[in-house]
Amino acid sequence: MLQIAFIRQNTALVKERLALKNFGDIALVDELISLDDARKKLQLEFDTTQSKVNAASKEIGQLMAKGQKEAADTAKQEVATLKSALQPIADQLAETEKKLQEQIVKLPNLPSDKVPPGKTPEDNVTIREGGKKPALHAGAVPHWDLTKKYNLIDFELGNKITGSGFPVYIGKGAKLQRALIQYFLDFNTNAGYTEVIPPHMVNEASAFGTGQLPDKEGQMYFVTEDNFYLIPTAEVPVTNIYRDELLKENELPVKMTAYTPCFRREAGSYGKDVRGLNRLHQFDKVEIVQLVHPDKSYDVLEDMVAHVEKLLKTLELPYRILKLCGGDMGFASALTYDFEVYSAAQQKWLEVSSVSNFEAYQTNRMKVRFKDANGKNQLVHSLNGSSLALPRIVACLLENHQNENGIELPAVLHSYFGAKQIN
Repeated sequence: MLQIAFIRQNTALVKERLALKNFGDIALVDELISLDDARKKLQLEFDTTQSKVNAASKEIGQLMAKGQKEAADTAKQEVATLKSALQPIADQLAETEKKLQEQIVKLPNLPSDKVPPGKTPEDNVTIREGGKKPALHAGAVPHWDLTKKYNLIDFELGNKITGSGFPVYIGKGAKLQRALIQYFLDFNTNAGYTEVIPPHMVNEASAFGTGQLPDKEGQMYFVTEDNFYLIPTAEVPVTNIYRDELLKENELPVKMTAYTPCFRREAGSYGKDVRGLNRLHQFDKVEIVQLVHPDKSYDVLEDMVAHVEKLLKTLELPYRILKLCGGDMGFASALTYDFEVYSAAQQKWLEVSSVSNFEAYQTNRMKVRFKDANGKNQLVHSLNGSSLALPRIVACLLENHQNENGIELPAVLHSYFGAKQIN
C-alpha cells in the first residue's frame, strides 16, 4: 500500500509511474488528496474542540475549588455543548478515514525506474538466455502424451474426482514430483533459506497483507463458512509470518523457503494454453521469500534472480529471463523478472518463475518494520520468487529429455528419483 504522505509530496511522480503501469484511474490520486484534505480539516476541528473541552473541564475543577458554583455550572453547560458537537465530528472523521483507506488500497505499487515501458507481454525485455534447445527425435510427442505413455499423470481421473485442472500423479509421476520438491527445498536451504511449512489457507488480513485483496478476489478459492482463502502461492502465508512484527536490524535479512500446493481459479483463462500441465487449478510450487533492509533490496533481487537461474541450469533446461514491462507487472510489484523454459515438443516458452521486489508495498500493509541504528522504526522491503513452480518444469523435463527409449533425467535428480531414466 502506498503512503498518503508520499502521494502528497510526489503527486506528479506518482501519476507518471502509475501511467507506466497502465493504471486506468489516475484521477484516484487527486481524489485521495482531497479525502486527505478533508481528513486533516476534520482532525483539526476535532482536536480544537477536544482542547476546548479539556480546558473547560479543567476550569470547572478550579471554579469548584474556589467555591464559584454558579460559574462552574455555566462551564459544565459549555462542556456539554462542546461534547455534543464533538461526536458528529468524530463520526465524520472516522467515515473519511475509512473511505481514504478503502480508496488508497486500490492503487497498485509504483513501478521502479528500472521497469521498461510497455503494455503487453510482447513488450517485455529479454535480459539473457541460457541452455540449449534440444533436437528431438522424429517420434517426439508433447508431455500430455508422454504422461499417458509412461502412466505418470492421469488428467481424466483428476477431472472425475474434482474437475479440470486437478491432475492425479501416479507411480513414477508422483515420485518425480516428490523428487523435484525435495531437490528444490535442499537447493534453497543450502543457500541459507530457512524451510517453513505454512498453512494452506489464510484469513482475510493475510490475503490483504500481500496484496491479493482487494485485487485478486476472483482468482482465489474462498471457504465461505470460515472466511478463509486457499493460498494461490506460499508467498501469502510465509510473508505474513512477520505481519505486525518489529525486527532488529541485525535480524535482517530474513530468508524463508516453503513447499505448498497452490490453488488458483484461473478465471478468464479458459481455452488459453490449458492442455496438460500448462495451466492448472491446483499445482505444487517451492517459494523463496526475503525480508530485507530497504537499502539492499535491489541487490537482493539480483541475488535471487541468480539463485533461480543457477537452479534452472542444474535441470539442463533452455531458459530465458525477462524483465517485465509496466503493463505486464503484478499489482503489488515494483520490479519483476520472469523465467521461462522452452518446451521443445510444443515449441513455445513457458513461464516457471517470477522473482519480484515489492519494496515497502506489502510491508506497509502488514506493518513489518525494523528498528534502525538511530532507534527509528522503518518498513522492511519484501521480495519473493518461485524456486520453482513444478507443472511446466515437469512438462519441459519430460518433453526435452525424451528419446526413443524413455526419458533421461538430469544428473542432479538421479539420487532424488532413485533412477536415471523413466521408461
